[in-house]
Amino acid sequence: MLGRTRTSNHDQEGSATEPLLGHSFEEPHNAEDVIFSVADDEDLDESSALSRADSPQDTPGHVRFREDVQVIGLPLRSTFESRETEYELDTDDLDGEAVAQLDTSHPPRSPRSPSSRHREQSVPLLVGLLDTASARRDTADGTLRLEQNGVVLEEDGPRVDLEALAAKQSAGGGMLDSVANMANSILGAGIIGLPYAVRQAGFVTGLILLVALCGVTDWTIRLIVVNAKLSGRNSYIEIMNHCFGPSGRAAVSFFQFAFAFGGMCAFGIIIGDTIPHVIRSIFPTLSTIPVLSLLTKRQFVIALCTVCVSYPLSLHRSIDKLARASLLALLGMVTIVVSVLIDSPRVPPELKGDPSKRFTVLGPGVFQAIGVISFAFVCHHNSLLIYGSLRTPTLDRFARVTHISTAVSLVSCCTLAISAYVVFTDRTQGNILNNFAGNDTLINVARFCFGLNMFTTLPLELFVCREVIEQYFFPHEPFNMQRHVFFTTALTCSSMIIALITCDLGVMLEITGGVSATALAFIFPAACYLRLADLGPKWYSRGRLPALACVAFGVTVLVISLFLALGKVWTPDGAARICV
Repeated sequence: MLGRTRTSNHDQEGSATEPLLGHSFEEPHNAEDVIFSVADDEDLDESSALSRADSPQDTPGHVRFREDVQVIGLPLRSTFESRETEYELDTDDLDGEAVAQLDTSHPPRSPRSPSSRHREQSVPLLVGLLDTASARRDTADGTLRLEQNGVVLEEDGPRVDLEALAAKQSAGGGMLDSVANMANSILGAGIIGLPYAVRQAGFVTGLILLVALCGVTDWTIRLIVVNAKLSGRNSYIEIMNHCFGPSGRAAVSFFQFAFAFGGMCAFGIIIGDTIPHVIRSIFPTLSTIPVLSLLTKRQFVIALCTVCVSYPLSLHRSIDKLARASLLALLGMVTIVVSVLIDSPRVPPELKGDPSKRFTVLGPGVFQAIGVISFAFVCHHNSLLIYGSLRTPTLDRFARVTHISTAVSLVSCCTLAISAYVVFTDRTQGNILNNFAGNDTLINVARFCFGLNMFTTLPLELFVCREVIEQYFFPHEPFNMQRHVFFTTALTCSSMIIALITCDLGVMLEITGGVSATALAFIFPAACYLRLADLGPKWYSRGRLPALACVAFGVTVLVISLFLALGKVWTPDGAARICV
């Protein structure tokens, strides 16, 4: 038989039968709760559970339904609400009977007993382990052995390292580390070319461009992180792929790689322009010694510094490992600004420029100046890496990091650009330190600090190049050490070779900044924000208009800078200075 009778519950006043809905899923069902039954040959001798007292005998193969049985359905919300109300009204205090039961079942133990010490060493269950497993610290190396009901699961099995688990909670750097990384990324090779940018744009126009582009850069750096939040992606490439598909992925990969690689080449050129001057000034007779004279050669110094300093730093996998080195590089950059500020008025008259050209309003190379300034301020390709290196990555903390970094960078850039341009005017070179004499002691200190700055800034750009390659060609593959070392070595060597054969820093900054930096800093962040954010249908709305203006400005600068760069390639004015 498939069922048993269910006893009907009636109160004394003859109220209706209690429905099955009154039972909760947590309560065990009554053994007599049944809807119907089927009688077979074995049940002929038994009384049918579904028949009434006055009903005839059930025949085999017949099914009889009880008329007073109600259909089982989902629990009513009112029953849940009433139980929730009853639960809320219930007090959490233990009454006397409950306390007595606890004292009886758990007698007090001596604090020095082995069982109490054993219980004190228990730790909560770790996520992902068996619910019934318990972990106890029983080794001197700080690891945990997994047990179940007091029995060791595997004597030689894997152990859980508590120190490693605690390290994950405190991984990443603080705000000071992130400020150091971002400011170092901004105050890289670009700052040394800002007096040249003021010369190209004119004094007044150059200062306006410095302030305006710094403000736009601050906004678009934060805009990249906002786009990452809106799209649910964690890299610049994935954001563009989400917004514009494979074409956007390819475009941002190309410009991001070109900008970072161009920065690596520029940093190598700067190492060759600074460190040999310092060595020759400290050791004037070193060039006469057969072997040690190599230290005064530009090519040898570039190769030595790149292979022995920048390359080992580039092998790190996390960008926060360079935070301490970046902080030292920032101190070196402050030394450069102070040295130029102090020593510029004291240069010999034959090195100074035309005083009548100091306070010009508009110069002939405004778009070239925009390219150099963009190169100086752009660190958008590092923004998500710096955001991820924060110990507590939030938009507010990252906004503070961005504001502080750009403000420090703007003050440093304006100080260096103004103090150097008003002295050298029309003679200002792409590397302002080359305007000073080779035996200037204070400037040689600045050259040495700037060379040290390049040691740590070059790995920052290599991080970006390597990340672009990994994201574009190996997006779903796990980390591979051989691939990591191969790309690090190839990128370092190729940028070093380009730095060995050219000395023209100004042209490198113009091309890299005018083409790649404008796309990364102005076009892509604003375009993605227009695609992801709900800014309303009107193009002139308050949220949409700034982004549209930023995209239009970036496209204009990119197109004009590209034509100017191609024009330099096909005309004698663009002859590059080759160092052999």
